Amino acid sequence: MKYLFIYLALVNAAAFLLMLIDKIKAKKKMWRTPERVLLGVSAIGGSLGGLLGMRLFRHKTKHPQFAIGIPVMLAIHIVLLVVVFFVL
Repeated sequence: MKYLFIYLALVNAAAFLLMLIDKIKAKKKMWRTPERVLLGVSAIGGSLGGLLGMRLFRHKTKHPQFAIGIPVMLAIHIVLLVVVFFVL
């Protein structure tokens, strides 16, 4: 269980930082992080960090795959955590 928390902390920190870095690069008109990477990191457990990064940095909030997709991923991740902690 300890390793699950460590994994989730790291992947959420990565998603948050990727949103920040991509926002900075967008402002500077530099090479950007591919959307599939941002969504992929969120999908493997970083949805909370991705959502916080989206909201805090106002980044990708108008793209439906982010505005809808990341909150849906977060809901799924919460359900999975509830199952792991209370059912199994």
